Amino acid sequence: MASFGFPLETIAIFFAVVAFSVFMDLFAHRGTQEISVKDASLWSLFWISLALAFYGYLWFRFDKQWADLYLAGVVLEKSLSIDNLMVFMAIFASFGIKGALQHRILYWGIIGALVFRAIFVAAGTGLFHLAPWVGFIFAIVVAWSGWKMLTAGKEDEEVTDYSEHWSVRLTERIMPIFPRMHAERFFVTRMIVNDLAKDDPSIQMKRDAALFATPAFLCLMAIETSDVMFAFDSVPAVIAVTQEPLLVYAAMIFAILGLRSLYFVLAALTRYLVHLEKAVIALLFFIAFKLTLQAGEHVFGWSFLHISPNASLMVVLGTLLAGVVASFIWPEKEEAEAGEKEASQKSGD
Repeated sequence: MASFGFPLETIAIFFAVVAFSVFMDLFAHRGTQEISVKDASLWSLFWISLALAFYGYLWFRFDKQWADLYLAGVVLEKSLSIDNLMVFMAIFASFGIKGALQHRILYWGIIGALVFRAIFVAAGTGLFHLAPWVGFIFAIVVAWSGWKMLTAGKEDEEVTDYSEHWSVRLTERIMPIFPRMHAERFFVTRMIVNDLAKDDPSIQMKRDAALFATPAFLCLMAIETSDVMFAFDSVPAVIAVTQEPLLVYAAMIFAILGLRSLYFVLAALTRYLVHLEKAVIALLFFIAFKLTLQAGEHVFGWSFLHISPNASLMVVLGTLLAGVVASFIWPEKEEAEAGEKEASQKSGD
């Protein structure tokens, strides 16, 4: 199969569509109102439709094989992002940030993700082509991520306090921090601090500076660094599906752009999708297995098993669907008991 390369037409269409769509999203959410589940659901459908439209373009303009590779990458990145969104929820809870400010922080977080994903995709695909044995390292990284999620068990149920995250402490060392939120700003000037201190004498800054970072900026730093760490898992996983840099990057970007809207949907549904994380763990082990096979084929000439892009796509979609269906058929025991208790109380009344 020949290399997809970097067709200028595809690059131009991709970046034009992404830029216009991001502008539309920002224009629609330029206010400070709360993001409703309905609004988030509609925008999630918009981003999914956009990803599928690009899939159709690749199919009709080039070949179905390239389109399937791209779509498999989109679905895989989207599914792996679910666990990252759970971390985002814990970060926002640590800083007490709610509503529209979450959307603004996620926007800047995703802008950072676009840059870091480009770096990681270029490095990852380059290494894979230059040294096929790197696939074994990628497989170990992905399998280790799945193992960490599998063995975490109930110990992660206690929400981590991300206000003490290493990225937050590092930021506090580099620049002075204003300890309170001020509107939706990431930074406040000395003049604003002085004005606020007149009304509230308890505001006393330990360091003098012209500019101070707010807790919103600290939250953004925690979001950015957690996403960078997440990229170490997700980039090798998507590379397992295709080693074409442009297709890998396009798949990851179309998946990431819908994360802001998906976050607000998952925040409402997370208590119901109790087995989705198990499906993601299963996917990680499958991808580690596929990476091992690919690296073995290039390094040792293994030919006893080949997993096609279509087969990978079916496994990813089937595993996610199984996790969703299982969540509704077999809800967690605590939730089932809570529902029965609530029903018994209503019948008693």
